[in-house]
Amino acid sequence: MLNTVNYLIGVDGGGSGTRVAIANLDGFELARGSAGASGLRNGADFAWNSILQAVTSAFYNYRRQTPDLAHMAIGMGLAGVHNKEWAEDFAGANPGFARLRLETDAYTTLLGAHQGRPGGIVATGTGSVGESILNDGTRRQVGGWGFPCGDEAGGAWLGLRAINHLQQVLDGRDAASVFSDAILQRCGGNAAALFRWLASANQGSYAQLAPVVVDCASRNGIPIAVQIMQEASREIVKIAIALDQSLTIPIALCGGLAQPYLTYLPTSLLDRLIPARGDSVSGALLMIKNAMEST
Repeated sequence: MLNTVNYLIGVDGGGSGTRVAIANLDGFELARGSAGASGLRNGADFAWNSILQAVTSAFYNYRRQTPDLAHMAIGMGLAGVHNKEWAEDFAGANPGFARLRLETDAYTTLLGAHQGRPGGIVATGTGSVGESILNDGTRRQVGGWGFPCGDEAGGAWLGLRAINHLQQVLDGRDAASVFSDAILQRCGGNAAALFRWLASANQGSYAQLAPVVVDCASRNGIPIAVQIMQEASREIVKIAIALDQSLTIPIALCGGLAQPYLTYLPTSLLDRLIPARGDSVSGALLMIKNAMEST
């Protein structure tokens, strides 16, 4: 069956969306596509549906009709793989790919950032996680426990703190500001609307408030927004130290919130940061390429 493989597929799937790249067997990227969320929290069928939509989108962008899945080998970094039952259910529902390799999105982000070499990443998007490969080959993961009890410094974590501040403002426990006004407007404009927003809010809903935190801290210098960003930066430092207590391997700060945090990080971490050489999608491609070559 593996003799029929013509394409490699790399997938980065999380709680906010799915990104896919198609490549030839040499790993040369041909096109990309995207679709809705494919984190395993929503179930295997939901995740596969988004992934297949993204694969179709990528082939459309490549101006090719989507071939039979038996002609593809797929590598995936998905949120929720740490839950073994979710991962087993998902892998067991393989719709027909010739070869499948499944890992956490943190691991594929790490592979992409350092192209398989020793190093670490702290990824901050909707959630957050750190992962590293040490010089002796040891692999470490820090964080990634999930929202709301973990994922420190992720977008949902920022949004949760913004909502808590807004509640205190509405109670008269804290002073109103441009920041609390902006958060309130995002949630309906008044206390009654906020209660309705809270009743249906999920991780993605809270993460959508993160840009308000970033903007009010960086542009307006609103003290509470700055305080939240500073608290988040301290969490990033703690993750980085836990990934490599020798403080020697390079660290790549990844994800949609990476750039805003640079202003708040201490020199001790900034001096170790390097640009990521690739993203989670390219890491997933590298993973499945290596798996095919080792067959």
